[in-house]
Amino acid sequence: MKSRVWSKIDFSAIGMQADYARVPYSSDTSAYGWIPVPILCFNGGNGPTALLTAGTHGDEYEGQIALRNLARELSSCANLRGRVIILPALNWPAVSAGRRNSPLDEGNLNRAFPGDADGGPTAMIAHYVTSELFPLADLVIDLHSGGRSLDYLPVALARPGRNDTEATAILRLLKSFGAPYGAITDGAGAGAGSTLYAAAEQHGIPALTTELGFGATLSERGLGIAERGLKRVLHDYGIVPAVGTIEAGSSVILKYQSPHNSIYAPCDGLFEPFVKPGDEVKANQPAGCVYPLSIAVAEPVELKFSASGLVAYRRFPTLTHTGDALFGLMSVMGEAA
Repeated sequence: MKSRVWSKIDFSAIGMQADYARVPYSSDTSAYGWIPVPILCFNGGNGPTALLTAGTHGDEYEGQIALRNLARELSSCANLRGRVIILPALNWPAVSAGRRNSPLDEGNLNRAFPGDADGGPTAMIAHYVTSELFPLADLVIDLHSGGRSLDYLPVALARPGRNDTEATAILRLLKSFGAPYGAITDGAGAGAGSTLYAAAEQHGIPALTTELGFGATLSERGLGIAERGLKRVLHDYGIVPAVGTIEAGSSVILKYQSPHNSIYAPCDGLFEPFVKPGDEVKANQPAGCVYPLSIAVAEPVELKFSASGLVAYRRFPTLTHTGDALFGLMSVMGEAA
């Protein structure tokens, strides 16, 4: 089905263009209005196309700022070979509200793919990316962070691919981005097949996402990882022979463990962690505790890891409720230079 979202950008035209992806939305104050999702296109002619997005969740900021900085650099780049399409605030309603989900329909964009042309705003944005932008793209990077609820290991994540050829192309992209850690995952503990990079996989496009910050604020380290990773990818794929100084990157390649090895809050309470992302832990090692809210004199509930591994994330807020994810684990697969 054809997308109802539209833009004035001519993606085949040479040069820089800036406009909006216009998402139709009828509200109390605007019966025939649209939501302005910023979109930029830099086209230097023959070469691959990189589709770069951030703001899929509105409370994750490293990617949003990294793409804005990259756009300013590309606007004065004279040797672009190929095309770069940038959407730095993909879920504009969530970005403008500083929320993970859209305040218009409570939609989580990274659980909405491949989308629906006749759905709500979130579903229409996902459908536009899938139906209109994926056919243009040779690689996809969707930049994320832990947001307000998670403290995350700085990691680039990718799906395994549907065959050996796709797996090789995805691993190349992971190595090129060069985050401190890279992980292959099927997303079973999160969005599984409903994420942006999972939808890209179904279109045969090498894609990765990231987790680069925490606590709905800006991580200087995470921003640096995003900016350097983007420059390396554009250089390695021949799109921009040079964008500033390009530093070499390397990644430890990881694999997510089963969600059954994650730790979830057993009750409403105050969460005290004993370890942090990046720590190596052993099975039966104390992970933290939760102080039950309802009984002030109750003993804290002790939490232990059920398996050995590397801590991928921990919950950022202290206040927690039954079922909140507190810790997740990864395992080291090997080194990638």
